Parts: sequence; C-alpha cells; structure tokens
Amino acid sequence: MNAHQFNNTLLREYDVRGVVGKTLFPEDAKALGAAYATYIGKLFNTKHPTIALGYDGRLSSTTLEAAVLEGMISTGARVTCVGLGPTPMLYFAVKHFGLDAGMMITGSHNPPDYNGFKMLAKNGPIYGAMIKEIGAIAEKGEYLAGHGAQGFHDVRELFVERLLKDYDGIKDLRIVWDAGNGSAGEILRMMTAKLPGEHILLFDDIDGTFPNHHPDPTVEENLEDLRHHVAKHKAHIGIGFDGDGDRIGAIDEHGRIVAGDQLLALYAADVLKHHPGATIIADVKASETIFDDIRAHGGNALMWKTGHSLLKAKMAETGSPLAGEMSGHIFFADKYYGYDDALYAGIRLAGLVSRMGSLAKLRDRLPHVFNTPEIRVNTTEERKFKIVEEVKARLKAANANVNEIDGVRVKTKDGWWLLRASNTQDVLVARAEALTQHGLDNLKAELGEQLKLSGITETL
Repeated sequence: MNAHQFNNTLLREYDVRGVVGKTLFPEDAKALGAAYATYIGKLFNTKHPTIALGYDGRLSSTTLEAAVLEGMISTGARVTCVGLGPTPMLYFAVKHFGLDAGMMITGSHNPPDYNGFKMLAKNGPIYGAMIKEIGAIAEKGEYLAGHGAQGFHDVRELFVERLLKDYDGIKDLRIVWDAGNGSAGEILRMMTAKLPGEHILLFDDIDGTFPNHHPDPTVEENLEDLRHHVAKHKAHIGIGFDGDGDRIGAIDEHGRIVAGDQLLALYAADVLKHHPGATIIADVKASETIFDDIRAHGGNALMWKTGHSLLKAKMAETGSPLAGEMSGHIFFADKYYGYDDALYAGIRLAGLVSRMGSLAKLRDRLPHVFNTPEIRVNTTEERKFKIVEEVKARLKAANANVNEIDGVRVKTKDGWWLLRASNTQDVLVARAEALTQHGLDNLKAELGEQLKLSGITETL
C-alpha cells in the first residue's frame, strides 16, 4: 500500500464524504480502509482488529466496498461483511458481535452522486481529530501489514428481532412508512411484517437513483407523498427515513410535520418517567420550547453541537439516556445502544402513540411558536466556515448575546436565530424562532443583513 493524499474536502468533522468521480475514487476507499484498520489496530493494540463493513444502496457503494475491503485485509484486519442495509444495522453488528469497530459506506441524505463512510469503534464514534489522524496515516503511508480475512454474516433477522423487542404498544395502529428508496427498505418490510397493526409501505425498493423523491425527511417537499398517503389511508401516523435509515421524519394524522426536535420532546417526556432528572441532549438547532419542555418534565436539558458523532460522544460523557437533532437523528440509550437508528425511533414512536393516543395531541401540547425550518444557504466548501467566523466577529464587536457552541446562536428581544456551517454539504444552515410573526420577520432580517455583509444575497 502506497501513501495516499485525500482531497481536502473529503475528511469532515464526523465522517468522510465526497462526490464520486470528482473528489472520491476507489483509490481513496482502499487507502481509507487500510488507514482505518491501522488506526483501530493501534487503538486496541492488536494486529488483527475485528471490523464490520456494510454499504447502502447507492450505485457506487459496491465498488467502494470492494476497495475498502481490500485495504482493510492488507493490514491484517478480520472483516465481517454484513452487506446491503441501513447504517444502524452496521452499528448493531458491531455491538451484537462485540467487534472492535465498523465502517458503513453511505452517502446518507446527499444527492445520488455523493458517497462516503461513517465509522465507529466499540468504545464510541470516530470523528474530529480521530478522522484527521486516519488521514495522516494514509498520507504518510504508515499502514500495518498483515494477512487479514473476510467473512459474511447475514444479520438482518437478528437486527429486526432487536428492533421489535422494545415495542410497547397496546392497540393496533395504521401507519404509513416511506423508505424513500433508501437502504432501510428491506429491513422495513421485514420489520412491519412482524409488527402489530396495519402498515402501508412507500418506496421500499432500494434504488440508488432515488426516483420518487430525495431521501431527506427534513425537507418538506420530500414528505408530500407520506402526507398524501396518511390522508388517503386515514393513518394514525406517517414515518419517513433518509437514505441510510438513521434519520426519521414524521407526519401526524392531520398531515402536519412533527419536527425532529418536537419528536425528541415527546420521547423525552416518556423516557423521563423511568429516568427522572436525567440529562436529555438536543442540538443547537432545536427550538427553545424543547429545552423548556424537557425541564418541565423533570429533565436536565443540555444544548450541544450538531452532528451525530458529536452527540453520541456527549451522551456517553454525560450518561444521557436520550438525545436528538432537529435533522431527525434520534439516539436512544434507554433500552438501546445509544446510536441513531430511525427504524428503532419509528418503533418507539409507534409504541408511544399506541399507548398515549393521538400524535397530533401529543404535538399540540408543545407551545406554538413562529419559526423557520432549516434554511440551507448555498456557498462553497472553502467559504462556509469563514462566513460564520465573519458573522461571529461582527456580533461580538456589537456585544450581541451569542452562544458559540456550534456556529452562532443569537438571542434578541424577539427570539433567536442561528447560523452554522454544515459538515456534510456545501451550505450554511440557518434557523430562526420567535413568539410572533413580526418577531420572526425581524430575526430573518437581522440574519439576512449579516449574510449580506459576507457577500450572500440569497433571500431567506
């Protein structure tokens, strides 16, 4: 194995991701496989680290899997291939078999020409400085050398069995599920075949071209099919997934979106019954009402950085039984493993609604506010972080009330607004929330002015 230099946009804060044929090639996958196996071998002081390897339904994923596998085996790693499926199935395999680590080949919710790699070790997620260290191993060509081995283990039935174990519903529901042609489709069919109630499945054929709609449940237009079928079938709830099955979207019986942070609040009220006083973590994009609601139910509400790896690490640090993101990553350590699994979150939501009644009523107990969804402002990979720093400097110079946990979250008399750089796309992510529409308009104007000062003229 030769030394290898990755494109400078590939190694990100909590995963590795790029555009196939432009910034990401099989040679990158091979080098990453070798560097990652080397890193894990050194981390656990073994010449033969045990690693699970899985892939999603993108057209490039099988080619990248073969390259990763070649790189891993060249170091002496023992690789358990689990095949095509959602990212949580790969996480499950690592936990269930007690392996040292795992790697999932997935482009998640990005467009079809993207792909990438999510990584974890048995003692936690791989992110930040650890990813940079893996990149440095490849750049120096300092790989372990050995004779590895590979095997295949079909974990689908085991995974489905574990998903269903914690279903606690008391009456049957009619549920519409939208797999978005992502890699959760087959597991979803297997799971709903054994789950009580009536289940209508949409786009459960795995297709890496995503012919029906883009698999990102945070974008309202991607939930239109789900909304239509909830109304058509008079369903109790609608549940959708992203491309690799680790993010959930939900629709109530009236066709209204229940956002990721709202779902977290509903889960938290239930979990806190069994973990009074526990720390519940929400990301910096979450509504202020969510933190208030967690505290109202006896929890310790903690705001933290956006990013699935960052939240998992914070959960482990604080002993939190539950965390969630606005983007639909929900992490249950209550009864489960502490990683983001949208299929499992769907099971827990179905159980909650079955026991407590209407999802709409559960949603409506949260205070009504005026807010934006996640606003994505197009920019470049090179510029996005610099813009946030420019805005932060101006705000601090003006003595604004700024939270710097992740980007800038600015409190004013009207409410709050947020600007941060996405770690997965070439965009800035913005959000604002107020108690009145007039207040929201003011916040959006303030945010827009800051963007304009940094050369962004896009209308919010």
